[in-house]
Amino acid sequence: MRDRAFGWLATLPLAALLVLLLAPLLRLGWEGWGQGASGGLDQVVPALWRLWQDDYLRWRLAWSVLQAAVTCVAALALGLPVAWVLARLEFPGRALSLRLLMLPFVVPTLVAAMGVLALWGPHGLLGGVLGLDLQGTPWLLLYGNLFFNLCLVVRAGVEALERVSARQLAAARSLGATPWRAFWRIEWPAIAPWLASSLCLVFLYCFAGFGLALVLGGQRYATVEVEIYTLVAHELKLAEASALALTSLVLTGGVALLYAGLAQRLAAPTRVEPVPRHAPRGAGQWLALVAALAVLLLVCAAPLLAIVWRALLAGPAAWAELLAPETLAALWNTLRFSAMALLLATLLGLAHALSARAWLPWRAASYLPFVVSPVTVAFGLLLLYPGWTASLALLLAAYAVLAYPFVTQSLTAGLDSLPPQLSHAARTLGAGPWRTLWRVTLPLLLPALRRGMAFAAASAVGEFAVTLFLSRPEWATLTTLIFERLGRPGAANRDAALVLACLLMALALLAFVLIDWPARQRPESHRLPRSPAHA
Repeated sequence: MRDRAFGWLATLPLAALLVLLLAPLLRLGWEGWGQGASGGLDQVVPALWRLWQDDYLRWRLAWSVLQAAVTCVAALALGLPVAWVLARLEFPGRALSLRLLMLPFVVPTLVAAMGVLALWGPHGLLGGVLGLDLQGTPWLLLYGNLFFNLCLVVRAGVEALERVSARQLAAARSLGATPWRAFWRIEWPAIAPWLASSLCLVFLYCFAGFGLALVLGGQRYATVEVEIYTLVAHELKLAEASALALTSLVLTGGVALLYAGLAQRLAAPTRVEPVPRHAPRGAGQWLALVAALAVLLLVCAAPLLAIVWRALLAGPAAWAELLAPETLAALWNTLRFSAMALLLATLLGLAHALSARAWLPWRAASYLPFVVSPVTVAFGLLLLYPGWTASLALLLAAYAVLAYPFVTQSLTAGLDSLPPQLSHAARTLGAGPWRTLWRVTLPLLLPALRRGMAFAAASAVGEFAVTLFLSRPEWATLTTLIFERLGRPGAANRDAALVLACLLMALALLAFVLIDWPARQRPESHRLPRSPAHA
């Protein structure tokens, strides 16, 4: 599969990226420069210059970088010890714990934000008990970032630690190295590239996230993405919005290219004798196990449990919302839009993966839907295609472009792990490239395809940013219905939003489980990213 027989397949995802991502971005930028002044080259610089001179916009950009960097440090500090426990200790429920780590991947943005508020808000389960009111502080957003991204570092650490050579570690111990010295001299150099790769993703998701920052950041701690939305939707300052969008794109594009290079380097198949797991020995290891599970419970599970608990206390009137006509209509829209977008995303993802193996820039291009602001893309689409405004085709195409990188990355990782001797043997026996693909490669890639489709389906079910701007009122989905309920005052609307959040969470989990459960029994690769549009 390393030949060039499938290079022409790149035309399909390339056309989608050009038409639905790059062209809208350029259109919005052109509109912004045009409004900056009367014209000429001297008008290109002022918008960027005003960005760096404006204290408010500088604070937005600096805070976006800072909160992403702080989340990376916190995720590494918490995730590495948890990963070591899961990789080295054998205990009842270990496999279930690894599987449940995927929950943050498939929980929609609004559900996660509501879970954080239900847990740490002024009337939250923990916030109310401890007397803490974290609203108006940066801690809510940082906690929400950790909820989504801690599992990335944990899974990367587990997978990396399982590739550490048991012979090298035993040799170091036999030569007198203490456990700490053996870790720093043998294990850390082996797992550091994996952790760096996962931290690139953490930074991307935190910097380019929209939904969490919109709900949890407040006016002071909103990020660049929220500021772009505010400048375009409420203030019509397209020049400043374009300058912010282009600056963000340069930063996130560089991080995405670094991640693609690390992922390609780590994709080479290796064979090592892993360190065998053992039951906890002594009080120290038992304490480490309890602490690791407590971290996972507090960060990854508590917000979801808080939503369910608050919804159960909401009362029959709130649960009757599930049978309301507008809820049933939103559920139907969510299901059909997600199914159609999933088919398109699978086609785009397969074409991109088959054509992206030999060329790193094209491989990195699959991350464009993750690093370009979905808000910017939505408004760019409205400006570029005014005749297609609020059309179902444009909405589904935007859904598919945002979701297909999940399929691409899963298939690319699967292709990298396939021994090249298999395709060589098939070609030697007379099979052409397409027959080799159909009879040899695709059957072996089926678990990876299912896994990518599962994440794409969960992403489509919880899509929020694009739906908020490109859909008609009669095309309302569960995410927009929840956002509408949250915008209304009163406890009844809040309780109805909690019940709808439970429905949306169950739907996303069901879509993920139905597609992915037969795929494989071992944990998914950490290289399955979550779209910032979703996070």
